[in-house]
Amino acid sequence: MAIIRPFQAIRPSAAFADQVISLPYDVMNQSEAAEMASGNPYSFLHICRSEIDLPQNSDPYSDEVYKKAKQNISDLLTEEIFIREEKPMLYIYRQTMNGRVQTGIVACVSVDDYQNNVIKKHEFTRVEKELDRIRHFDICNTNTEPVFLTYRKKEEINTIISKWINMHNPEYDFVTKDGIGHTLWKIDDDTIIETLTKQFHQIPSLYIADGHHRSASAVKVGLKRREENPNYTGNEEFNFYMAVIFPDEDLKIFDYNRVIKDLNGYSKEEFLEKLEGLFEVIPSDKSPYEPDGKHIFSMYLDKTWYKLIAKKAILSDDIIEGLDVSILQNNVLNPLLGIKDPRTDKRIDFVGGIRGLKELERRCHLDMQVAFALYPVSIQDLLTVSDEGKVMPPKSTWFEPKLGSGLFMHEL
Repeated sequence: MAIIRPFQAIRPSAAFADQVISLPYDVMNQSEAAEMASGNPYSFLHICRSEIDLPQNSDPYSDEVYKKAKQNISDLLTEEIFIREEKPMLYIYRQTMNGRVQTGIVACVSVDDYQNNVIKKHEFTRVEKELDRIRHFDICNTNTEPVFLTYRKKEEINTIISKWINMHNPEYDFVTKDGIGHTLWKIDDDTIIETLTKQFHQIPSLYIADGHHRSASAVKVGLKRREENPNYTGNEEFNFYMAVIFPDEDLKIFDYNRVIKDLNGYSKEEFLEKLEGLFEVIPSDKSPYEPDGKHIFSMYLDKTWYKLIAKKAILSDDIIEGLDVSILQNNVLNPLLGIKDPRTDKRIDFVGGIRGLKELERRCHLDMQVAFALYPVSIQDLLTVSDEGKVMPPKSTWFEPKLGSGLFMHEL
């Protein structure tokens, strides 16, 4: 059963929260991070992407980068841009995007729950990405950014959250430049904290929605600290790491689309003929055409949108093989276009659905030849894959809105 517990957060004072908040560290490159933080000394990018404060050609994985992040945390505490809470608390974090609301609990979760698969995964991690956040968390002595978790909804938890929101004013309530609303309430009542902790303890599983590398890195830092402290009791802060935990019904997964550089030697006519053996291929009178159901794809080729309906022969009852991303990879991208490993092949790129289908057109006019848009994976498919201990294909899910970074940190 899931363990959550309150923590003594470091967070921005209310007057500076809207200046501190940033996108997560891994959704931009170094130059983009530097541009986003330009003119704003309080941006959290000075912590989660602290290489922007060093000379331009500095190694982004050098000790100096992580030490700079630690120093920036210390400086912002000294300047009282950040405050340290007087006691451990839970928080309610609400995000609003285009009228849709997702409301979660900010808490610490257990290293052991991750190890024992109470916290379930659906994605492989890459060692080099883990090593970066391991060193970042370890040298900063802080989980600087939370992991994005979900759970199958529990009405008792919804009720507690709703009552607290109705009876208390938020600590933060603002809208960022991208139009996302961010609202935070602190739960400082020990009785309510205990009640929520017990309610979560009745939940059999938590699921990583986004942040597999952050989660794996936080756990490995915790295990490293255990080795360094052989007499640990299990109650130390390093046995836990920070997460925002949303009910599944609040979340929306967007499509994660593909653009490919060339047709692997096929002419347009030859490629369409190959596709007709796999799909019902229908030129669309909608521009752009958006897939309107599972096993339906859209394709943009030579300034034309096509509707592709998968034929029964290429469908599968297997939870992984039956995903649309697998159907496309196994029947088109690999055998026809020669893209065997989409994680490493330079001929393919990925476009989150939040950017819209016009972005696929733009890329095909710029540097690619063909684009495929997919119907989004459902949250229930993601939970089922995780329950079965399986792994989603690469680039299967795109969650929006992204968690804001910088609104809370957890000291180890």
